[in-house]
Amino acid sequence: MNAGRVSAAGLGIGAAILASWIAAEGFSAAPIVPVRGDVPTIGHGATRYEDGTRVTMTDPPITRERARELAINLLEQQYGACVRDSLGDTPVHATEFAQAVDFAGQYGCGAWRGSSMLARTRAGDYAEACNAYLAYRYMTSSQPLQGYSAYQWDAAGRPKRWRYDCSTPGNRICRGVWTRQQARHAACMEAQP
Repeated sequence: MNAGRVSAAGLGIGAAILASWIAAEGFSAAPIVPVRGDVPTIGHGATRYEDGTRVTMTDPPITRERARELAINLLEQQYGACVRDSLGDTPVHATEFAQAVDFAGQYGCGAWRGSSMLARTRAGDYAEACNAYLAYRYMTSSQPLQGYSAYQWDAAGRPKRWRYDCSTPGNRICRGVWTRQQARHAACMEAQP
């Protein structure tokens, strides 16, 4: 059942996790807002510097070497720590840990802590934890956008949140969200006995 799995508390960010993150995030020397409504990022998706200062749109450009340093710090100190802390001594495969860190990096620690992936991993239901990645396929908005459907309403029955299903074939809105989730799912399933 736990073949190849070790305590999550002892796992760190290795070269494979870093390389995967860099490939998925791409590189921007100057600060950008990667997705409408998101916070500014720089380098390979860093939202903060080592001292905790947030990236702003007025920050100066950085080099690829500096971007790599920020990515290592981001993955180890923020997202790796989040996953390790939330899983504690739960046994996980290194690949399962890597996918969890990547997810926390894309969606945030709060989303990871509230996810069914975390709950199912803690329960030892590893295959279902992998399958749960496929549920995270939506882009959301507080404004009605073309192609988005209402999914939350206020007390008066008026729509207040909209979402777009990124698994919609041929979409040009958020295809990367869905392909990244499929890649997480596939990698996670490959780690299953």
